[in-house]
Amino acid sequence: MNSVMSDAKLTPFRKILIANRGEIALRVMRTAKRLGYETVAVYSTADVDARHVREADQAVRIGESQPSQSYLRIDAIIEAAKVSGADAVHPGYGFLAENAEFAKACRAAGLVFIGPSPEAIHAMGNKAGAKDIMQKAGVPCVPGYQGEDQSDAAMLGAAKSIGFPVMIKAVAGGGGRGMRLVVDEAAFPDALRAARSEAQNAFGDPNVILERAIVQPRHIEIQVFGDRYGNAIHLGERDCSVQRRHQKLIEEAPSPAVTPELRARMGATAVAAVKAINYEGAGTLEFLLDASGNYYFMEMNTRLQVEHPVTEAITGLDLVELQLRVAAGEPLPLTQDDVKFSGHAIEVRLCAEDAAHGFMPQSGRMLRWERPQSLRVEDALESGSEIPPFYDSDDRQDH
Repeated sequence: MNSVMSDAKLTPFRKILIANRGEIALRVMRTAKRLGYETVAVYSTADVDARHVREADQAVRIGESQPSQSYLRIDAIIEAAKVSGADAVHPGYGFLAENAEFAKACRAAGLVFIGPSPEAIHAMGNKAGAKDIMQKAGVPCVPGYQGEDQSDAAMLGAAKSIGFPVMIKAVAGGGGRGMRLVVDEAAFPDALRAARSEAQNAFGDPNVILERAIVQPRHIEIQVFGDRYGNAIHLGERDCSVQRRHQKLIEEAPSPAVTPELRARMGATAVAAVKAINYEGAGTLEFLLDASGNYYFMEMNTRLQVEHPVTEAITGLDLVELQLRVAAGEPLPLTQDDVKFSGHAIEVRLCAEDAAHGFMPQSGRMLRWERPQSLRVEDALESGSEIPPFYDSDDRQDH
């Protein structure tokens, strides 16, 4: 890479506040401590005895148990950084990780935000806007409708033009909320009404987009990294096709459906997209892959993801370390040719659920927890610990 590191572009830091909880807080702490950084945990009333609180160098209480009164309070987190003397913030994944206002507030407070710019988060946070940006960058997108006319008549007309089956998706959404698969015209009005209602309740925005439903697709995502000097690389793909209720359960790398040639093409597409928005830090572009090898952009996650360990396993890289180095103003330490893939990795998510009642989420005391010694386990559990009812296991909320 032909980049020159300027002192003016360096943003060094020494103490990192992790604006999250549970296993991602512990994961970030592990790498941060190895690199010599001090760490600060934040916690709600429900998490006063949590592992991430005990294992940090410092801990600051930020509010009550409900996320809206603690982990989603930008003002409380900024104040915690000031009180603790932190000069950088890692958002983890979930909660405020993809919140442009949070990234902007960190910048205004003189804190290094360990993630992309507020402008990049905002650009990719709206599905309609993101698709427009990607199309202009030459990235293939699922045919659909993301127009401003959200009237019932316009939406039905667009659905008929696209052709059934179609997917209705919340513009501001994720995690399956505000999403409906509609197989025919007769079912469309009710599905549209339900999707709008769910989107409004979940995101405060009832607007939706339409996409052609790709039959039996694979869900393939490409891990990318960019730095502030215009360099960008991809770290291969993850296959996240095994899902339930639009939530990922099993992730693997590499995908059994992706050939080296297809990996190179999808990777080049992802890197072009990153460069189109001057992206800095870790990100993931999500695609649908059909049986013919055609792939279509769905969305970009402007953060680290739950499934990053499978990428680490096949590349030998520490993605959190890369995040910290890029955030400090260092150029990416490797080129695309330096990225080597070896082996195969599978990640399985364990969820606290009530199997007798439709596998609904379940809270309560963990009676016994033992970690297998032969596997990598990312967790924040221990025997006797409480699994509180306040936090969603969707990776856009918390883990």
